[in-house]
Amino acid sequence: MTDTSVTKVSSADSPTGDQGEVYLASGKRVSMRLWRDEPPTQDKPRRKHGYEVVGFVVSGRAELEIEGQTVRLEPGDSWVVPAGAEHTYRILETFTAVEATAPPAQVHGREKS
Repeated sequence: MTDTSVTKVSSADSPTGDQGEVYLASGKRVSMRLWRDEPPTQDKPRRKHGYEVVGFVVSGRAELEIEGQTVRLEPGDSWVVPAGAEHTYRILETFTAVEATAPPAQVHGREKS
């Protein structure tokens, strides 16, 4: 049997996470979240996750430091953080981005790792 369910999520009504992220559509294997108007910051805490992240910069600028590399992120850029890779972000200019996580970050406490 084919899963024919369709989910529409309006970001205006979406829940937010502990870090200010807005949870968007979520399926069984992948989910999306929005980081909206993140203010400039120094390095966020270094983290490793058990899920893969792909992202797309809508506006602003940031630097992703990952496994000894620094990658500048600007509007129109996309990036990948492999599962288990130690990384941090430095927001240089008010930043808005959409990320997809696989498996979904917010399920089963994965976001806390």
